[in-house]
Amino acid sequence: MMDIRHQPVAPTAARRLAPHARIGAHRHDDHQIVYAHRGVLSVTTSAGSWTVPATRAIWVPAGAVHSHRAHGALELHLVGLPADTNPLGLHEPTVLAVSPLLRELILACTRDPADGSPEQRRLRAVLCDQLRVSSEQPLHVPAPTAPRLQALCDILYADPSDNRTLAALGREVGASDRTLSRLFKADLGMTFPQWRTQLRLSHALVLLAEGTPVTVVAHRCGWSSASAFIDVFRRAFGRTPGRAAASDVAVSDAAVSDAAVSDAAVSDAAVPDAAGLRR
Repeated sequence: MMDIRHQPVAPTAARRLAPHARIGAHRHDDHQIVYAHRGVLSVTTSAGSWTVPATRAIWVPAGAVHSHRAHGALELHLVGLPADTNPLGLHEPTVLAVSPLLRELILACTRDPADGSPEQRRLRAVLCDQLRVSSEQPLHVPAPTAPRLQALCDILYADPSDNRTLAALGREVGASDRTLSRLFKADLGMTFPQWRTQLRLSHALVLLAEGTPVTVVAHRCGWSSASAFIDVFRRAFGRTPGRAAASDVAVSDAAVSDAAVSDAAVSDAAVPDAAGLRR
């Protein structure tokens, strides 16, 4: 049985995580903004996974059981907000666009999280104002619950480059493409091509964070060419994969103050793989 840690107050803190490091399954009574200023971050819940680069943040609502995983050297920033402070009215984990101003506000809040000064309160008020105007991003790989859909999705989790049609995959799991199409819409709220694209983009972010060349990423994620991959990536994230990888390298390690990092804020307890949380 998965051990879920209850930490009532969502911490406001900054910390570094080594590549592949994990923060175990836990929940807060507060909302939390989770932002990777460097590296790529995955947040997993029973409903699926969200993988984001530095141009995106993840809103984790109060009570949501979630875990974190670092891809590449991760500079993680966490901002806790009281349960009665919900600028976007969101009750499910959601990816948000991070403008330059919102990014600086998140960094400023985590630079001195124990500061309860009027200036810090005004800073948080502006941060909430910026959250209200942040656009939601459809960057989510939902987890299936229907058994035949789980079997199909597990094939593609194992190999996102698998280019077989839905009909061909259906023959392997014992379901028609019509049945599977209906299950994708009913269980996951999206079509099969949409889900596969989300999975491939998520996998691409992980590979890029590990320093994999763009052409290799395109091949491993199933795109027909590097140019096709670059086009889809740019439309999803607002920049090319080459720029995304370069910006991670360019971020200075000095951006996170060791004084602001609270090891007590989050635990490094091992977390199950995404498959463990899916089921």
